[in-house]
Amino acid sequence: MAPDSTSQSASSPPTRRLPLWEFVALTAMLMALNALAIDIMLPALPQMGADFQVREENDRQLIIVSYMLGFGVSQLFYGPLTDRFGRRSVLFVSLFFYVVAAIMCVYAPTFELLIWARAFMGASAGGSRVIAVSAARDLYAGRQMAKVMSLVMIVFMSAPIVAPFFGQLMLKVMTWHGIFWVLAVFGVIMFLWVLLRLPETLPKERRVPLNLPTMFGNYLKVIKTREALGYTIASGFLFGGLMSYISASEQLYHEVYDTGDWFALWFAGAAVAMSVSNLINSRLVERLGMRLISHAALIAFVVISITHAVIAMQGPVPFALFYTLVILAFFCIGFQGPNYNAIAMEPLGALAGSGAALIGFASSFVSASIGGLVARQFDGTVTPIFIGHAIVGSLALITIFITERGQLMKPHHHTDP
Repeated sequence: MAPDSTSQSASSPPTRRLPLWEFVALTAMLMALNALAIDIMLPALPQMGADFQVREENDRQLIIVSYMLGFGVSQLFYGPLTDRFGRRSVLFVSLFFYVVAAIMCVYAPTFELLIWARAFMGASAGGSRVIAVSAARDLYAGRQMAKVMSLVMIVFMSAPIVAPFFGQLMLKVMTWHGIFWVLAVFGVIMFLWVLLRLPETLPKERRVPLNLPTMFGNYLKVIKTREALGYTIASGFLFGGLMSYISASEQLYHEVYDTGDWFALWFAGAAVAMSVSNLINSRLVERLGMRLISHAALIAFVVISITHAVIAMQGPVPFALFYTLVILAFFCIGFQGPNYNAIAMEPLGALAGSGAALIGFASSFVSASIGGLVARQFDGTVTPIFIGHAIVGSLALITIFITERGQLMKPHHHTDP
């Protein structure tokens, strides 16, 4: 697997490369550590709430939101660390503490300590996300990176498809504690896979010093990069909508629509929709470009979300209509994530770690904050969630409109030829 000529310096020594299929699979599974830690928990939220005697049902959402907050903040630190020490060594530390945190959740004596353990677990998982994106940027650039990330997302999206099923099945034979043991085992497997197979993708001569001035200086450079800043903010808004849906999904499907044991199946449908659009994106992005695809998808998402919000404000939404609009909205999201990442990362080069960290911060901490705020408005109807989607989608569109100086869906002369 040859590196992209724009992303690897000529002086870099040759290193062993994974086959493309294995790099995609490994990268996707590293990112799936995060998705599994969220989605496999969803069927267990009522049982966990009952065991800890949580009085306010919306407080159960904190099991998801706290994880995402820890996941987001930690990435700001992983970025400079991985740019200084390389990808492998930092990833080993991240995976080790992920396993430790999963075990801490098993033995948490109170709901408050469980929330803190979940935040620590999210903070540990932050490294896997930063390093997965950084390693991809080490080897690829531009539309080629967008294609690779789309392939990664296809594999990665299998996690939210199957995770709720596994969580529901496990709850039939064990308590929610067993789910955390499964996550710990998965963390160990990933540790061994990285140890045995993943080469270092950042040569020593391309590493940058680690100190506070350098760290803040690197983030300042990222922030001053128009595309990086704009698409990072847009990602925060867009995935805020996604997080509000995930955080409130158990209540939406159990309390509003009473789907019972079918919850996992209905939840998986949205992930399937995103996987399909990721696959289509991987086939089209090199020909049509990142901006044309992602901007058109964002406009469609805004229209769908506004339509859903208006319908919801008129009264109860029939399940068939609710679910159709959810599938269409998630189909649109699948065209945006990989392309936003690639557009934001393209001009960053040697700052790939810091760039991946800042983008990860926006798409997790910021989105968890926004999503948590929206999900907390749940009132027994779908209305607050989809009014929230309409608002954050519109804000994302305005952000990208400003970033692109009003030129939507047009190629960029540097990053999107």
